[in-house]
Order: sequence, then structure tokens, then C-alpha cells
Amino acid sequence: MSDELSAAELVALVRRAFLPSERDRSLAFLVDVPASAEADNPAWRQRRQLAADWAGKLAGAGDELGLGVRLVFYEAVGANNADLPGQACYHPGGRLPTSAAELAGLPQVALEQVLADNDILIAPTEYSATAPLKLAAPRLGFRAATMPGFSPSMVAALRIDYGEVNRRVELLSGLLTRAQAAEIEFSVTGGQFCRLFLDLRRRRAHSSGGFFPRPGNAGNLPSGESYIVPYEGEEDPSRSSGLLPVQFGDEVVYYRIENNRAREVEGDGPAATREAEHLRREPAYGNLAELGLGVLGDFGLEPSGEILLDEKLGLHIAFGRSDHFGGQVGAKDFSSPREVVHIDRVYVPQLQPDVEVSSARLVIPGEEAIQLIRDGRYVVDFSSAEPVS
Repeated sequence: MSDELSAAELVALVRRAFLPSERDRSLAFLVDVPASAEADNPAWRQRRQLAADWAGKLAGAGDELGLGVRLVFYEAVGANNADLPGQACYHPGGRLPTSAAELAGLPQVALEQVLADNDILIAPTEYSATAPLKLAAPRLGFRAATMPGFSPSMVAALRIDYGEVNRRVELLSGLLTRAQAAEIEFSVTGGQFCRLFLDLRRRRAHSSGGFFPRPGNAGNLPSGESYIVPYEGEEDPSRSSGLLPVQFGDEVVYYRIENNRAREVEGDGPAATREAEHLRREPAYGNLAELGLGVLGDFGLEPSGEILLDEKLGLHIAFGRSDHFGGQVGAKDFSSPREVVHIDRVYVPQLQPDVEVSSARLVIPGEEAIQLIRDGRYVVDFSSAEPVS
């Protein structure tokens, strides 16, 4: 099947994801451009062109869709989930800008005004805008689908049955919200057997199932995960603790977790040295920011090399920023905007072949522990979830 979406498919995607109503007037594509031509790359250029193509197709279907369609560019912030710049430009048509220098000659508008003036936003960016858009959406009333790192190879993930995806995600979110803890065991080929306890008290899970029907909502597309921020110790010490393995290339690095923070790195290779230095330089990087449960691996999708899709394939654990998910660690906790990070480590065989989630259980007060994963595969009964229309 083609890796290009037709105008009819794009209209159907917008209708399914956002459920536009007569109150909605405008849809904008929000796209970052490199600070300089030297910072550009082929995938980024392709993504900007894809955004322009999609905007053109939807604009051509404006009468059918009932929305004005605009293309907005802003200078890239240089880091995933960092705060967005103050200014942006509506594209006047014609040649696409290749760097921030070319934006300087266009009329500037406050980016916050862009967000307030458009009911629906789609953000196929190089650097993830998920965190700032999730924080701004409830205040400004837009809804947004963020697509950092999107490539044509991911188009197949936009064509799957999102009713079934959302059904599974909602079931997992219900379980995560009821749970007080997650107990995860990892098997490492030729290495240590690791256990991680995640404190889930005082937290609610979130669903990313591909639907953004209400103003104030923002999330990824493609979608397909339930996620929760472990308790970070706001009132009393977090109970999150244990040993977390992450594979980088051929090397497995071990993080010693205490009070929901990576306190120490174990390992002899270059990745361990690099990670230890990162923790020393930016202690907020060590915050366990998310336990995510992706479901798209059961829909026949494979890793793309971009976290936008890859994290939706299975269990993942994120380090760093968490305030956009309801946690406490935000941009203020890092030394500079360019150091702000929320980075997922995804536990599927194609990405971490030497590390397997041998068991993942949820501890729910007054109930028997619920086994989610055994030997790298979901064993939870998804058939018990109610269908989503």
C-alpha cells in the first residue's frame, strides 16, 4: 500500500482523530525549521514537504472538511519537549523556508496567538513539541496531534483500527490508575537479573488512543499507549527503586534507582560513561518520568527508528521531564532549555535484543496482582475491554 495519504484519507483522519464540529474554524500545521542550513537533514526536509503537501490536500478539500487550513513555521528549539519560541510565521505560499534566517523576512506573529487562533493543530516536527503543547492546550483551548520525527514509513500506523487500539489503551489506563505499584523484572542476556519497583500512588494514567475530540487535549499521532508518571516524592519519599537495564548498541547499562531517580550508573563501556556524565551534569535527567504501555506491536507494526512510533510498540520507561504528564519535573529543573529532555527506553526485541521484560505486574490494593506481561508479551485479557465507537 502507498506511503502517501490521499486527500480523502487525510479528511477521514482529521474527522476520526478530532471529531470537528461546527464550532471549529481552523486547522494549522505547526512545523519547525532548522536554525541554520547546516543543521538540516534529509528526513527533516522531507517532513516539512510532507506537512506542506498535507496542508495543500486538506485546503483543497476545505468545503468537505469545513475548516480553513494554514501552515505555520517556527525556529526549532534544538531539544525534544523544550519550551517553544515566542514567535512564528504563517507561510504565505510558494517556496518552503529552509532555515530560521528565511523566517526573519516574513511577518512575525506570537506563537501563543497562533495556538489560540487555531482549533486543531497537527505538529510534524523534528523536535517534539508534545510537552509544551500538552501544557498549553487546556489554557488556550486547542487540541493537537504531535508527530515528532514522522516519516512516510509510519503511514501504515495511521491506517490501523484505532477503535480497537483505543479499547485496549483504555483498559490499560484503568488498571494503571487503580494500581499502587508496578513490579517489573528484566532478563539480560549474559548479564544481571533486574527488578524494578515503580511507585504509582497518587497518580492517574493517561490514554493516547488516537482520539482528540475535546478542546484542551494534545497527544501523539500515531497513537497507541497508556502511560503514567511514577510518584516523584512530593509529600513523602517515592518508593520507586531497583535496577533498570537499558541497551545501547551492544552494551547494557544499569541504572540504580532510588526515590524514583537514577542515582548511579553501572557498566564499563562508553555508554555507561556517557550516561553517568549526563546524570552528573543534569540530575533531572535521572527522574523516572513515565511508565508507558504501548499496544501497536500486536497490530503488525515494526520499529521505525523514531520514538514517535517505536514507544507505541510495547512497554517503555522514560527519563527526564514529566510535568506535561502530570508530574513535577519540568523545564525549570534543567540547566538550560537545550538540556530539557523526556526520553523513552523501549523494551521490544528489535530495539533491545539483549533485554527482555520477563514479567510486569500491577499491584492493586485489595486485589490479586494483575500480570500484564510475561516473557516479553502481553498476557492481560484485552477481550474484557468495552468497544469504543
